[in-house]
Amino acid sequence: MRRLVSAARERVRRIGLRWVLLARERPDAGMSTAEYAVGTLAACGFAALLWKVVTSAEVKSMLIALIQRALKVAG
Repeated sequence: MRRLVSAARERVRRIGLRWVLLARERPDAGMSTAEYAVGTLAACGFAALLWKVVTSAEVKSMLIALIQRALKVAG
């Protein structure tokens, strides 16, 4: 029984050591929660700005003119 317990401890120690070594190799392997929050806010801000530009009167008129020109060429 002691042999079995000793083997199990050794295996757990090796697994723990492997995790420590992997963590040291990649200390900045991902973003933290705060970085995700800042990235999400930046993406939302950019999306809002893009939505405002795309739905503006000038862009709408350019898109309508482009579609009408394409339909004239096609048909």
